[in-house]
Amino acid sequence: MRAIQFIEYGPPSVVHVAEVAAPHAGPGEIRIAVRASGVSPGETLIRSGKLREVVPTTFPSRTGVDAAGVVDEVGDGVTGVGIGDEVFGMTHTAVRGANADFAVLAAWAPKPATWSWEEAGGAAGAVETATRVLDRLAVGAGHTLLVQGAAGGVGTVAVQLALARGATVIGTASEHNHDFLRSLGARPATYGTGLVERIHALAPSGVDAVFDCAGGALPDLVAIAGDAARVVTIAPDFTAAAHGVHMSHGAPADETGTAVGAPADPLAVHGLAVAVALAGAGRLRVPVA
Repeated sequence: MRAIQFIEYGPPSVVHVAEVAAPHAGPGEIRIAVRASGVSPGETLIRSGKLREVVPTTFPSRTGVDAAGVVDEVGDGVTGVGIGDEVFGMTHTAVRGANADFAVLAAWAPKPATWSWEEAGGAAGAVETATRVLDRLAVGAGHTLLVQGAAGGVGTVAVQLALARGATVIGTASEHNHDFLRSLGARPATYGTGLVERIHALAPSGVDAVFDCAGGALPDLVAIAGDAARVVTIAPDFTAAAHGVHMSHGAPADETGTAVGAPADPLAVHGLAVAVALAGAGRLRVPVA
């Protein structure tokens, strides 16, 4: 089968299509014929070598965690899904390999009929990440959440999931994305100097939690939250520990969750079921770039 891989760290030019052996579903897994798969910012950082200390890579290295497609193999112990079903989901995060003709999924949910293949193919990782952080921050009804970098892939999903939990959401983004954030239901703000004052003007009673998807502003975000424990970042900001901020990168040792389909790395993939329900109600959009 065809698969995307790279054999050295470097720019996008190191990525190529290779012929490799097709994978097969093991116990608790399914295999899909891929209709669409995603590429996240994390993938580009891994490929560039910037995360080599956090995510060790052996070569050749495959790419992609998110995919959507049609089930064509079901592993031992798997129930509730059959050959021919349309699903979206994630590979094991340590394995990746979703950017290929066939992919083995460790966690999945039914593809919402309201989503295109492209939307479904890039959704699962953003949903899992957003759910994991919102759970850690205990975001719920009546809370005010600031999402730093709200117009990006994870930020967009986090805004919508937090709103569905009953939270009020403020999102930072470039000004040309402010109308987009308003369309999602968030209150927009701009980045940069004066952020603390702008957020205070929008939320004079304060914010309950901060979800940082962008990086580079942790001192301001801690000041806004009033406590570093109320800030979580997913940006590769290695100053997070110095600021007392938790950096959430999906390490199995750090997070727990319940899989929708088969047990995966113990992440917050229970969010996939929530995403399906929200998508069916027209309340979760996945922008495609």
